[in-house]
Amino acid sequence: MDNSAEVREFLTTRRAKVSPTDAGLPTVGQRRVAGLRRAEVASLAGISVEYYAKLERGTIAGVSASVLEGLARALQMDDAERTHLFDLAQAADGTAALARPRRRSTGRWAPRPSLQWALDAITVSPAIVRNGRMDLLATNTLGWAMHSSLYESVATGASGALPNFARYTFLEQDARRFYPDWDTAAATAVAILRTEAGRAPHDKDLHDLVGELSTRSEVFRRLWGAHDVRLHGAGSKAFHHAAVGRLDLAYESMDMVSEPGLTLTIYAAEPASPTAEALRLLASWAATGLPARSAADEEASR
Repeated sequence: MDNSAEVREFLTTRRAKVSPTDAGLPTVGQRRVAGLRRAEVASLAGISVEYYAKLERGTIAGVSASVLEGLARALQMDDAERTHLFDLAQAADGTAALARPRRRSTGRWAPRPSLQWALDAITVSPAIVRNGRMDLLATNTLGWAMHSSLYESVATGASGALPNFARYTFLEQDARRFYPDWDTAAATAVAILRTEAGRAPHDKDLHDLVGELSTRSEVFRRLWGAHDVRLHGAGSKAFHHAAVGRLDLAYESMDMVSEPGLTLTIYAAEPASPTAEALRLLASWAATGLPARSAADEEASR
């Protein structure tokens, strides 16, 4: 696959982020570039300037793991950036498709009954399943209630056939109410999509989604151009639900071995906190006040 432009932009943006001081280098003379010079990166990585220049032009197919590790160290990449660099190298030499297990595609995905039972067994916390494109594919009752505004945006026909976090974030004004720290939520969404693009470079649906968002959102275009990536494993988030107010939740995300490419995320509130009480109210609201699931939702959960 010719992903030379992607490689070039990723390496140049990483190089611009590392200052000589960060790298322990002297700052002598006037500098015409942001961050490190190519010669400095090459020296730190233990390769020639000519070889690094070739890599930064996007010629990364067949590069050894030791060279990639050297680049990651020289450019002070975090775990997500290092993984993305290796994904780009695999895509360039055609091994990405072999390295990553694929699900058989037989139309719209629906959870196995046993998976839906497992989700529904989680009764005090929201739980959701999404793919790397940030489509929301399955939930338990609290997860569905928590993301009711996301489902409502799809029902209006304004945000695509599947509930999608990225579309909602950038194309729905309501997202700025749902995410109190919208800027962080937006940057995180783009970083997740950029990470997925490195892992699944042939995903047409992902390319279409990025194209749609780039056309319709200037903020998305700017963030996409930053080439930031992210591993979305654990942390905390704040939400504002229309019915119960602010939710401060910790989350744990896990790759699903039985469904390659999908991620299970479980949210949890600190015990005896205002958010824990809000989740109890949300569960009650979901049981009594939330509109009934559509026939498609019911079919998917069977």
